[in-house]
Amino acid sequence: MENRPFDLLNNAINKEVLIVLKGGRQIRGLLKAYDVHMNLHLENANELVDGEMKTNYGKVFVRGDNVILITP
Repeated sequence: MENRPFDLLNNAINKEVLIVLKGGRQIRGLLKAYDVHMNLHLENANELVDGEMKTNYGKVFVRGDNVILITP
C-alpha cells in the first residue's frame, strides 16, 4: 500500500512519467532516479507542447524546485 509520496515515486522507477514544470512546460520520460529534493533523472525524455512531442532530450536532469506535478 502506498502511504507516502516517495512510495509513489519509488514504484514509478523504470516507468514512464509525465512531469509538469513551473511555467507550464511538460516533460515525459522514463524515471531512472530521484532524491529527497525531488530532483529527477529521466531517460528518453521529450518536451510536450499541446500533448505532442516538440523536443527530444534523451537523458535529462530536472531540478526538483521546478517540479509542479509528477504523474506515473
